[in-house]
Amino acid sequence: MAGNKRVVAVLGPTNTGKTTYAIERMLAHRTGVIGLPLRLLAREVYDRIVKARGPSVVALVTGEERIVPPRTQYWVCTVEAMPQEIGADFVAIDEIQLCADPERGHVFTDRLLRSRGLHETLFMGADTMRGTIAALVPEVDFMRRDRMSELVYSGQKKISRMKPRSAIVGFSVENVYAIAELIRRQKGGAAVVMGALSPRTRNAQVEMYQNGEVDYLVATDAIGMGLNLDVDHVAFSALSKFDGRRMRPLAPNELAQIAGRAGRGFKSGTFGTTGDAPALDDGVARAIMDHNFTPQNKVNWRNHALQFGTVDRLIQSLEMPPEDQRLVRARESDDLKALKSLAQMDEVFARASDPTSVRLLWDVCRIPDFRGISHAEHAGLLETIFNDLHQRGFIPDDWLARQIKRIDRTDGDIDALSKRLAFIRTWTYVAQRKGWTKDESHWRDTTRVVEDRLSDALHERLTQRFVDRRTSVLLRRLGQKEAMVADVNETGEVTVEGEFVGKLDGFRFRVDKGAGAAEDKTVKTAALQALAPQFHLRADRFYNAPDTEIDFTEQGGLMWGSAAVGKLVAGADALKPQVEVFVDDIAGPEVAEKVKRRLQHFIDRKVAALFEPLLGLGKDETLTGLARGFAFQLVESFGILPRAQVAEDVKSLDQDARGALRKHGIRFGQFTIFMPLMLKPAPTRLRLVLWSLSKGLNEFPESPPPGLVTIPVESGAPEGADTMSGYRNAGKRAIRIDMLERLADMLRAEDSRGGFEAKPDMLSITGMTLEQFADLMEGLGYKAEKDERTKVKPVDVVMPKDGSHDAMDPSADNVVPEKVAPDAVTDDAADRPIMDVAAEEPAGGIIETPSDETNPADRPADVADIPDDGIAPIADVSAEDPEVDAAIPEVPAEEIPQGTAADADIAGPEMEVFYTFTWARSPRGNAGGRRGGDRPQGQGKPRGKAGPKGKGRKPGGDKPAKSQNFSARPPRKEKQIDPDNPFAAALMGLKDDK
Repeated sequence: MAGNKRVVAVLGPTNTGKTTYAIERMLAHRTGVIGLPLRLLAREVYDRIVKARGPSVVALVTGEERIVPPRTQYWVCTVEAMPQEIGADFVAIDEIQLCADPERGHVFTDRLLRSRGLHETLFMGADTMRGTIAALVPEVDFMRRDRMSELVYSGQKKISRMKPRSAIVGFSVENVYAIAELIRRQKGGAAVVMGALSPRTRNAQVEMYQNGEVDYLVATDAIGMGLNLDVDHVAFSALSKFDGRRMRPLAPNELAQIAGRAGRGFKSGTFGTTGDAPALDDGVARAIMDHNFTPQNKVNWRNHALQFGTVDRLIQSLEMPPEDQRLVRARESDDLKALKSLAQMDEVFARASDPTSVRLLWDVCRIPDFRGISHAEHAGLLETIFNDLHQRGFIPDDWLARQIKRIDRTDGDIDALSKRLAFIRTWTYVAQRKGWTKDESHWRDTTRVVEDRLSDALHERLTQRFVDRRTSVLLRRLGQKEAMVADVNETGEVTVEGEFVGKLDGFRFRVDKGAGAAEDKTVKTAALQALAPQFHLRADRFYNAPDTEIDFTEQGGLMWGSAAVGKLVAGADALKPQVEVFVDDIAGPEVAEKVKRRLQHFIDRKVAALFEPLLGLGKDETLTGLARGFAFQLVESFGILPRAQVAEDVKSLDQDARGALRKHGIRFGQFTIFMPLMLKPAPTRLRLVLWSLSKGLNEFPESPPPGLVTIPVESGAPEGADTMSGYRNAGKRAIRIDMLERLADMLRAEDSRGGFEAKPDMLSITGMTLEQFADLMEGLGYKAEKDERTKVKPVDVVMPKDGSHDAMDPSADNVVPEKVAPDAVTDDAADRPIMDVAAEEPAGGIIETPSDETNPADRPADVADIPDDGIAPIADVSAEDPEVDAAIPEVPAEEIPQGTAADADIAGPEMEVFYTFTWARSPRGNAGGRRGGDRPQGQGKPRGKAGPKGKGRKPGGDKPAKSQNFSARPPRKEKQIDPDNPFAAALMGLKDDK
């Protein structure tokens, strides 16, 4: 262009009025074009010019927005969208220092070299560009403008101490959101400004800040590009940023561009750092305050004289190196990457065979990648658009409508709406291209409506998330240092000054979860200050509350209704736990002490009531010697002792000692010594808690559901938890200890050496299947052998004509077994243990085993005088009857009823599974390795011959011969009958009858 046109470079720091000066100069001409770095700033300048001259003569052209009235005189554009060669009287380029930007610098450099007004051209920017502009534009005149206010460095400050009217700068979306969330919790709210926001959303956020609804602004470096905001202080949350390829530190001039937003007009401003950003070096801080930076001697450049003959020629022209040493070839931009990718596609390359097609391809490649999904995804979209434009001459309406419809939704969170806004920007850009759609006006309006709808929804979500009116109200009241009014309703919800702030849980205040957990110095401070009188009122009500309103949890917590008010901690005595209260410090020590006294009274009374039999045992002064020591052990074990642990002690107890202990309800069982009353659900629940406290467990085992005979064995449970629960582990399931004693009583009558089968009564009291019962028996020390046999079915017996009745052949499949009578007691019963079991059933649904106090007259004659050492003999029971083996004649086939044996022969015999149980442990020990512990029941010698396995042989053999026992040991000396025993007379009578 001719060098006699006026070209001026207006250079200086921020807040010098350069943009305002450019607007004034443009309006002094008949026509003008101004190029701005951001569409947000373009919208701001457009609004200012429209206000001055009216909308009929002002156009707004950006990549996604195009407002061009028929009588346009003034064009407000982004630098990339500036119209070329329209012959405007005035041309201005703002923020000319962006010529050095690695992404967009080549565009600004092209405007610096080639864009000129017919009468006046203006370049506005930083003074660092003076030397480069002078070298590249020899005809330029320079105008220096100084900052109208002072800019001062204030050092590093925490966000919580940031003064109002501050802007905190972050360099990523995640960082901006995190800072805004923190300010909402501590300061009541913040407006959010980012370059990715639509102008509509950005303006709504800025208006909220400018109107004083919030006192803080969180933004990206977009605010450094000329946005006019009422900011007193700018704080950097980071000193480096990702420039699209790598993380790099910000240069001092870049920091100054952003920090300069502080202070507008003649009002001074400050800048500093916050968050994780370190304090600025003294040299950097001084350079920003003095506006003294290293000159920018290199700028990015890309050839503007493109050749569209072929795709290859176009790529070559785009990659042509510059000739001037101040110009640096721009790095490969997104549009050039897209062109190279599309050139590799056969269909695209074939279509781009003439200059017009190549130019169209280049226009398509310049569609910005607003979506930012991936380069391949973006290239695929461009391929579709180019093929449609080349083949049809336009983009199909139905396809474009589908793309827009997928985006036109206002549900979802901030991220979802932001992504949809980025997507709609692509179609807004496409709709702005002349000739790409059939109805340009329709699609421009459609995309604009969708973008506005998404923008409004995004503004609403941003406000909901980052602005808290409640916190703002409370902070203002705290600043006024006035007493605040708090109200607590029946459910514990707390309102302060009419704003819901949280919930009072017992004597602790819970901040509203919707407000976040970091409001300790805002909402919580205000709420606790107002709640101080409420704590005293609540403490008085709690102290006078009945015990029925207080309870303990299975993990040791103490509850007042549904509120946790404390927890149990171990004391010096396991039966005397202490309490630790949950009371906020703001309530004061008087409230905490009152709550502690009430909880201690509660737990002391609870232990006294539920453990009354156990406490009575410990206080019985009449117990002496071994009985007193045994009672002490039982108290220490909370009323339950595995017999194997105290086998020797039990043997050492004489009848007097046992009688004294039984008066306290102690039962001497085959497997466990226990107090039946302590097996009830309520004592069991408390016992587990106290035992867990005494063991120092972090997680307490839970008490089993009441009424269950067996429960699954919990893997990983601490040792002894089954005993404290009132159960004994046996295989995969644990059985209640009182029901185990009943089972042991049944097993006494069985031959544990020869083998026996499970009786229906055994399965009934355990509530188990045969397979489960077998696992239980193996857990108790038995060996379970599984086998099959022909199932015995009942049949209709055919009576002979002579009226005689003979038994059927036992070898037939339809044999009906008769009840087997027990054999006489043998002499080898002396090696078997006896169980101390109770016959009565206590309250609470606990079934006790037969007691040692059972009337001797109700026992077998050979059991009545058994001593209480736990190893007394018991009779061996035979399952054979010599009368059963009589031969049974066959029934003629013609007399067999229809559907019995004949049908069975056709279908084949039905088999059943059975188990044979034998004692598997050493007779002189048990799992614990002690004598006198768990012993097998009915250890008689095997009866009969051992037949082949798997043939349905029952334990006991095939012969009815009675077994005989011989022993080389001298006969055991009989113990004297206790004269105080209520059954002494009956026992003497039985001895006399021998």
